[in-house]
Amino acid sequence: MGYPRVGPLVAAGQARLRTLSANSLVMARQPIYSSDAPKPIGTYCQGVRTANTIYLSGQIGLEPATMTLAGGIDAQINQVFRNLRAVAAAAGATLDDAVKVTVFLTDLGNFARVNEAMARYFAPPYPARAAVGVASLPRGALVEIEAILVVGESHG
Repeated sequence: MGYPRVGPLVAAGQARLRTLSANSLVMARQPIYSSDAPKPIGTYCQGVRTANTIYLSGQIGLEPATMTLAGGIDAQINQVFRNLRAVAAAAGATLDDAVKVTVFLTDLGNFARVNEAMARYFAPPYPARAAVGVASLPRGALVEIEAILVVGESHG
């Protein structure tokens, strides 16, 4: 025979759950901005925090005060890490909270230089990492790096 009234109740419950889930996701996202990192050059935040996870947008070697690209690969790599460190600090974190880093390089021959810089900006245990060779990056940058941080729990 069935239960004719159950269908509408289930549908109403599912709709309410979708509304609650969507609202809790929107309210849980906190944008992160730092005046010590370059202003976004597009429609994105420098970072976003949700619960204990912080997503740092990709940074290129722009100097925050002038919005000009640092000269040369070594200068760009160091500026990228300074920019990431500034956004992490604005979120109350450090680069040592990084669990995943993604590096984009226009020349994978510069990968060893990134390794050398990472040893200066991160403490062991180092985060997981991927390196991707790309044809080009915004503003003619040679390197872009993004990171995911987790705070408030041990991941060592």
